[in-house]
Amino acid sequence: MHYLNKLWCAGLLTVTLLSTGLAQTKTTGKAALNQVKTANGVLEGTTEKSGILAFKGIPFAAPPVGEFRWREPQPVKNWSGVRPSKQFGPRAMQLPIFGDMNFRSNGVSEDCLYLNVWTPAKTGKERLPVLVYFYGGGFVAGDGSEPRYDGESMAQRGIVAITVNYRLGVFGFMAHPELTKESPNKASGNYGLLDQSAALQWVKKNIAAFGGDPNKITIAGESAGSYSVSAQMASPLSKNLIAGAIGESGSLLSLRPPTTLAEAEKTGETFGSSVGATSLAALRAMPAQQLLEATGKPGVPRFPVVVDGYFFPKSPTQIFMAGEQAKVPLLAGWNSEESGYRGILGQEAPTPENYAKGVQKLYGDQANEILKVYPATTEEEVIQAATALASDRFIGYGTWKWIDVHAQTGNKPVYRYFYLRPRPEMTPEMGNAVAGLAGGVIKNPDAAAKKAAPARGASHSAEIEYAMGNLATNKVYAWQPEDYKVSETLQSYFADFIKTGNPNGNGLPKWPALTSGKPAPVMYIDVNTRLETDKTRERYLILEKVPAK
Repeated sequence: MHYLNKLWCAGLLTVTLLSTGLAQTKTTGKAALNQVKTANGVLEGTTEKSGILAFKGIPFAAPPVGEFRWREPQPVKNWSGVRPSKQFGPRAMQLPIFGDMNFRSNGVSEDCLYLNVWTPAKTGKERLPVLVYFYGGGFVAGDGSEPRYDGESMAQRGIVAITVNYRLGVFGFMAHPELTKESPNKASGNYGLLDQSAALQWVKKNIAAFGGDPNKITIAGESAGSYSVSAQMASPLSKNLIAGAIGESGSLLSLRPPTTLAEAEKTGETFGSSVGATSLAALRAMPAQQLLEATGKPGVPRFPVVVDGYFFPKSPTQIFMAGEQAKVPLLAGWNSEESGYRGILGQEAPTPENYAKGVQKLYGDQANEILKVYPATTEEEVIQAATALASDRFIGYGTWKWIDVHAQTGNKPVYRYFYLRPRPEMTPEMGNAVAGLAGGVIKNPDAAAKKAAPARGASHSAEIEYAMGNLATNKVYAWQPEDYKVSETLQSYFADFIKTGNPNGNGLPKWPALTSGKPAPVMYIDVNTRLETDKTRERYLILEKVPAK
């Protein structure tokens, strides 16, 4: 029986409140092991059925509201007494962009800087490895309460698991000349990335109280979360806080050059004018919901990650090329169908002629260079080649570049994967629904969604529930025994890497690290997980050289 349950059954009473670590207090005649004293005050969490302790909705920074809107995260105010941490905090301001995202959060609010901790520790003295997971959603959506990121399963493997909220969209990434001017760092934008960095600082300071090792923090994330991992590795604010990194599909070392501060400031001014706010004071005075809704109107630009001179002294690519990033082990990869072949062909039939025309539209007179490394002479080959090209243009190239450069300049092991397992059929209860980009479904889809070709490979975000051991939390798909087999393999690799900086462990196919200058070993994650030697490097070198129109 689990240690906690033994204590409950024995009816033991303990009245000591430890200055650090899992606190024990006399409550209603039962032993409570669900209190922790942090630097800001005592928290009380809940004990899950598995015996894992969960602390939800922990504030790691002051609410970014009023004068703190568009400011670097400010310190949390201390509290007295015991603060309940049994409910996920609100998610960051966001429009319902991905109809398939599933939240357990306490509504939507500008007051969103909360994190969640799952720990298997019993005393607060264990010094267990720590995982900090950043959600995806294009920096405009997502939340740490999503069941697919739930940390309980990882905690059952001896890891203290954490999910972190960060500001999104206009609240998380808008730059503006007045913001730059008022900033002590003479920078603006990147507030969402600064939130993540503040969360890492909170974890470094407090995680020992939850039984975690502050010197063994691995950061991970998918899509925008993976971009975030590359960002935290690159930033001088965070690079010394982490011991390892996991990236699932995406990095800031992409084909699109990062935005300069001057360009981003212009975007902020243009947005302000579009909502009738010609000053920073006017923008700060606007209700959050009004600002949010304005960002959803046609023609309103996205607010990008910025080379601001502070969080990023120079572009992330330059930082990695110079070997100035966090020198930590990296495990990263991407999926076999990050984007569909229609990303190249549109609604045209997948014939070799239409494929060549599609590539020519994108690459003009240099189309032949691309067709050499993504060749196709039959309809089936067209579907495969166009899928690969669309996926690489979207996210494959940036993930490859990150892996490739870090292997050359990071001085630590780098492990590369390629994830191939397609999701199974949906359960019959889903009825008229199609798969959504964020991992669930869109019910009653519009015509465009219905027309999308069904995935033949592993679509964007498909691996998350497998990697985090959370298949059972997703009721959309009819998971098969093979899916649980893949999940066991992938989660084991992740857990071993979080614990040791090396994914290899008992019963798993041997996964060697990359050796600079030699073809990359790539772990193909599927029902039949196997090691392959990379044969695609030339593709990425050509994509780098041949700009798209």
